Amino acid sequence: MNWIQHPVILEGEKVKLVPLENTHFTELAEIAKDERIWEHISINGADKDRLFLHLKSAVLKRATGEQYPFTVFDKKNNKIIGSTLFHNIFSEHRKLEIGWTWYDPAYWRTGYNRECKLLLLTYCFEALKTVRVQLQTDELNMRSRTAISGIGATFEGILRKERIRANGTFRNTAMYSIVDEEWLLVKSLLMTHSAQA
Repeated sequence: MNWIQHPVILEGEKVKLVPLENTHFTELAEIAKDERIWEHISINGADKDRLFLHLKSAVLKRATGEQYPFTVFDKKNNKIIGSTLFHNIFSEHRKLEIGWTWYDPAYWRTGYNRECKLLLLTYCFEALKTVRVQLQTDELNMRSRTAISGIGATFEGILRKERIRANGTFRNTAMYSIVDEEWLLVKSLLMTHSAQA
């Protein structure tokens, strides 16, 4: 039996996260045409075929418990704005990773990601009872690193030559985590910032 029981729907003031479905792919592909999104990600999702392959794979891996992908909606406009997922899921160790998060650049630095992370982390620590949630990004992606630090995650170090980018260059990966005893403080921080946004 999978640790994450389908369907998971998470809803806040600004965003609603629903399980990724094939019917979302076309709208996601429209957003994904903006090359800025993929500058630091190891696939180029602006390539529709490559994006569809990635999304289809995530849906298939949900069935096996390897991943749990979400589509992120702007509630006010009932509009898809991006995607995120749980992966590197290890129920026996009560840990997982939040990753492959990407949004329409119009929503960058607007508080939507912060609320999205609050919903995901609340589900992890309060429903799944995780003891560790990790997040990682390209060492050079300062926008993402600032966002991850901003939600209260702890920087753990750099994994050297951890993967190869879509352009063939090597990527060093910055690793962050939140552990269970830190959750209440992180939650308080996120709720304060969400209220101010």
